[in-house]
Amino acid sequence: MSVAARRAEGRALRATTSRLALGELAARPENYDPVSRLIWAERGGRADLLAIRYQRMLASPHAFYRGAALLMAEDLARGPSSPLDVQLSGDAHLSNFGVFASPERRLVFDLNDFDETAPGPFEWDVKRLAASVAIVGQALGLSKRRRREATRVVAREYQRSMAKLAMLSRLDAWYLAFDVSSLNRDLRGFFRDDTLERADTLLRSLKSVSRTRAYRRLVAVSDAGPRLRSRPPHLMPESELGDDGALVRRTVDVVLASYPTSLVSDRAALLKQFTPVDVARQVVGVGSVGRECYLVLLTGRDENDLFILQVKEARSSVVSLARGVDGVDPGERVVEGQRFLQARPDPFLGWHTLENAGGPTSFYVRQLYDHKASVDLTRLSAKNLRAYARACAWALARAHARSAESARIAGYLGANENFAEAVADFAEAYRRRNLADFKALAQAAREGRVPTLP
Repeated sequence: MSVAARRAEGRALRATTSRLALGELAARPENYDPVSRLIWAERGGRADLLAIRYQRMLASPHAFYRGAALLMAEDLARGPSSPLDVQLSGDAHLSNFGVFASPERRLVFDLNDFDETAPGPFEWDVKRLAASVAIVGQALGLSKRRRREATRVVAREYQRSMAKLAMLSRLDAWYLAFDVSSLNRDLRGFFRDDTLERADTLLRSLKSVSRTRAYRRLVAVSDAGPRLRSRPPHLMPESELGDDGALVRRTVDVVLASYPTSLVSDRAALLKQFTPVDVARQVVGVGSVGRECYLVLLTGRDENDLFILQVKEARSSVVSLARGVDGVDPGERVVEGQRFLQARPDPFLGWHTLENAGGPTSFYVRQLYDHKASVDLTRLSAKNLRAYARACAWALARAHARSAESARIAGYLGANENFAEAVADFAEAYRRRNLADFKALAQAAREGRVPTLP
């Protein structure tokens, strides 16, 4: 089929779900309790870490939003959706984009969190990104009008980018990346010059965390050689875990021995050149607190040749749970989703599932800190927020275009303002709902329904 024919198919799908209908935020069932849903979502997690999770969520409405992906997925599932499915990020908020080193050692800007990736309607990611812009905009003190301008930017940039991506060949769309060092050269056809200049300035100002710098913070040299530092409760080496230490080490050893089968053969051969020397339990993020997560320190050529892997538990995606279509191995889902969506995925990204007496536990493995950097959202001006939102929307459109639905999505979206207005309506409505849920969690913490730190 020609691009024009695919676009026509997309336009015809407006009869199924209009673009303006996407602006509706569905009402919740009677007696719906967001706090109870959050507690349910943490079933099976580490109870001793839940206080950290809730404390982090209570830091701000956006921190809460980051930890409440299930609530939004369920809200989206209750409302109108387009019939155009792609591989979703599942959690495409502003803090889940950033700069990192590609395997070719170039700095790229892209999505960087895939715990919730799953197939779903393309606009779910767009709405989650736009709602995070509205929430951050409120934290920055922006007026309702300026917040709306910023959320409309997300939708318009996604719309324009998808139309341009639809005209690229399959291979050109697949290999396209947001290369920070060649931003003005490679993306001039996508952004206006003023947007390019502002995004270029913003992203170049980031100070990426090099592997060497990050490792100095995490690794100490002892008589026994390099070892992971102790920073309880956020980082606890196996030697400090008591009876759990031996279990943690056995778990990590089994995963590291088996997960290379999910790698390309040359990466597996390279990994064999490293030797694990220490393991620690790690507490990370907001939504991930409560899941098992370990750091593994390895040495290569000698004790000065260090490498750190992160082994992280994977669970069912909130997108799949909300849609009632769960069933894929969680670790494999995360890895395959990241490989599909990211332009330059981590070459050491893989998975393994342990079969335990109580049921399977799935893990995925990745490098830790490879020149990673992210934007400090609390210091953005209104103009920089819009520039950053455009960059994120472009990266999201590029990721979705890999699903080969770009022409149909472009046809569905069209060129007028209907989609942008609908997304802006939804984002503002969800900002209000998120704030109400945030206050409900704060009240639950005061009442002792959820644990918090002293």
